[in-house]
Amino acid sequence: MVSLLGSRDELLRVIEGAFRADIHVRGNEITVTGSPDESGAVVRLFEELVEVLRSGGELTPDAVERSIAMLRMTSDRPAEVLSLDILSSRGRTIRPKTVNQKRYVDAIDQHTVVFGIGPAGTGKTYLAMAKAVRALQEKRVNRIILTRPAVEAGERLGFLPGTLYEKIDPYLRPLYDALHDMVDPDSIPKLMAAGTIEVAPLAYMRGRTLNDAFIILDEAQNSSAEQMKMFLTRLGFNSKIVVTGDVTQVDLPSGTVSGLRVVQEILEGIPDIHFARLSSSDVVRHKLVSDIVDAYGRYDAMQEPKRLQQQRGRRRVSDREH
Repeated sequence: MVSLLGSRDELLRVIEGAFRADIHVRGNEITVTGSPDESGAVVRLFEELVEVLRSGGELTPDAVERSIAMLRMTSDRPAEVLSLDILSSRGRTIRPKTVNQKRYVDAIDQHTVVFGIGPAGTGKTYLAMAKAVRALQEKRVNRIILTRPAVEAGERLGFLPGTLYEKIDPYLRPLYDALHDMVDPDSIPKLMAAGTIEVAPLAYMRGRTLNDAFIILDEAQNSSAEQMKMFLTRLGFNSKIVVTGDVTQVDLPSGTVSGLRVVQEILEGIPDIHFARLSSSDVVRHKLVSDIVDAYGRYDAMQEPKRLQQQRGRRRVSDREH
């Protein structure tokens, strides 16, 4: 009951605040009083939470809030989402935390090429990395290849101190950080020296054919249309590709079209290619991150008509000049 209700009943208070029903706990018995719909929803929630605990999961206020949202907004069972083990490593288990994250993970199992598109903090790269490490452990692939475009976000690579490798390293550092969460840090240098794990800029993929590999392209919104085509055509036999990115955070020079935006129009509907789209409701960082993403989305929506009007104005001026 302590695991179910939380320390000092913190989980119980979350549930009570979310439903118009009276919940009374006496010993190991929970009594729910309210309208049939509300009391029925509370009962279903407790049944799902008990199932999560039975499967070895841990309940937190955030997990309870997400379970409530799942019951109200989808037909998916919270226990199936929160109990799916992707990877167990170093005393912790990585699991999806939202319905869309579970669908994304399932899509990686079912398709050869998967695009994970969504805002920051939705677990796109982290979950893909966990699936890659799992595939390597189960010997379904021989190596993991992690790549990113080395595109400046307002800085210039040439002015950074150090060698070319030292200049590129900061762009790849997030991939190393996620890797250290999932693989014994002492074994990573050996795996990289043997080529079992490779972390490299996107430009290093040109001219290669990647067989028996789990390949992840991160920050794909910063690839050009040509780079995206180059990367996708590296796919070899018995390999899997996961492309992740956020089309609202493009750092490409003005006038360069993001390959991640274009590829959705080109490849949508092709068998064995799947587009998984995540939203602010799938953000698993601080709650403010979800609010920030939504606020920027509203701002961009308001600015779009102004941008279109400016583009039309520039076209008219250009037509008159010609």
